[in-house]
Amino acid sequence: MAQFQYSASDKLNEVHEGKIEAVDRTAALAAIANRGWRPILLTETNQQKAGTIPLPSFLTKKKIKSDDLVMFTRQLSAMVGAGVPLLRALGSLETYSNSPALKVIVGEVYKDIQGGMPLADALEKHPQAFNDVYTNMVRAGEAAGILDEILKRLALQQEKAATMRKKVKSAMTYPMVLVVITIGAFFGLMLFVIPQIGNIIKDLGGPDAELPVITKIMLSISNFMISFWYIIIPGFVGAVIAILRYIKTPKGREQFHTLILKVPGINQLITKIAVARFARTFSALMGAGVAVLEALSVTGNAVGNTVFEKALQNAAEEVKNGALLSAIIEKNELFPPIVSQMLAVGEETGQTDTVLVKVADFYEEEVDVAIEGLSSIIEPVMIVFMGGMVGLIAASVMQPITGLSQQIKG
Repeated sequence: MAQFQYSASDKLNEVHEGKIEAVDRTAALAAIANRGWRPILLTETNQQKAGTIPLPSFLTKKKIKSDDLVMFTRQLSAMVGAGVPLLRALGSLETYSNSPALKVIVGEVYKDIQGGMPLADALEKHPQAFNDVYTNMVRAGEAAGILDEILKRLALQQEKAATMRKKVKSAMTYPMVLVVITIGAFFGLMLFVIPQIGNIIKDLGGPDAELPVITKIMLSISNFMISFWYIIIPGFVGAVIAILRYIKTPKGREQFHTLILKVPGINQLITKIAVARFARTFSALMGAGVAVLEALSVTGNAVGNTVFEKALQNAAEEVKNGALLSAIIEKNELFPPIVSQMLAVGEETGQTDTVLVKVADFYEEEVDVAIEGLSSIIEPVMIVFMGGMVGLIAASVMQPITGLSQQIKG
């Protein structure tokens, strides 16, 4: 919603001045006329609405939550499909949005469209909210005059993608918590518990007491960590941060994605996720009327794995030279055979988007099964690892105590 400063006269020629909020200038003029007044002056102001706090500039750069974006897309689709003018629909969504960051972005999109810019171009200026898939589908929908239908497809595609991300994150949460607890427990035991136990053993057995090898090793590790904790802990944290930052670089990301595709168990899950994203995104773009080459380029960026992204880029080059996409995919070992077979059916029948939706549904179900199976394996492995660490420490403590007790009895 925009705010306007107005000056108008009534039937008695008395002048009234004030502020009014409206979707656009035409709506503001109509609102003044409904009061029985004749507009004299109407200017748009940039002031904040009364009772609101100015939004900090960093909100415009903040990434929008997927749930907020899905809700925005569905509401916009419903309003456009009901015949509501685009500007009025965006103005209403800006007013009633629960996301401060999205509210700011929709306001900027509104102004750009009001200035004559197409919706897709206005959305493209905000990549933190609207990715390439979103803007390309909207652009195709505008060109074909089916924007409401395209927005429905977008909302469905976003919901599916968000659901998959949540499931993967949920499956990885418990193992990550166990890893953090294990590392914390190891440092805690080595820095605080083992030294105290070592002192007790030395007090009982004397300085010349012969300790088991495992106990000597644990005490040596503990003494080393105590002596150089100010190097070890910052070094460990720094190494983790350095690795995470390296993975975010293009080269590091490619190496990491290549590596996880070689890890048994994990590689199958990653492949199924990538194939599901490919099928869902490519089908949505093809259904929107996006050209094959452009759809492949956009889909490659949306798959989330650089190895698959390169494969799709190479496929786009071969398609450009006249090859069939199904034949190209069939030769690539990254994609399961069912993908190329279904693509071939889609190319023969002219229903590639419909066929790939079925592929996406199938692999999304496969992802659910794979996640459950992986979780059932990871959890006991982590528990055994933690138990083994605790058992090792317990053995290093109990062996010398048992030996000392036998000496006392003797």
